[in-house]
Amino acid sequence: MAKAMARHILVKTEAEAEQLKKRLANGDAFDVLARKHSICPSAKRGGDLGEVRPGQMVRVIDQVIFKKPIRIVHGPVKSQFGYHLVQVFYRD
Repeated sequence: MAKAMARHILVKTEAEAEQLKKRLANGDAFDVLARKHSICPSAKRGGDLGEVRPGQMVRVIDQVIFKKPIRIVHGPVKSQFGYHLVQVFYRD
């Protein structure tokens, strides 16, 4: 079965997600921004979601993790929880 390792930042607004994405593009550290801004419990781990399998995440995040290119920050991706920035480390 497929598996992947990913991390994310979850915020309430698309504008906040866009601002954080710009900061990431300018060299800010993903884990530092996740700890400071993410509203997900994973924030305390720098946004690390650990190893996940298909179907463990909400559908829109699952699609990013298992279908989009790795090592790129994707988003903002809207879910019922808010707006996500997602980065996949590996997938197999």
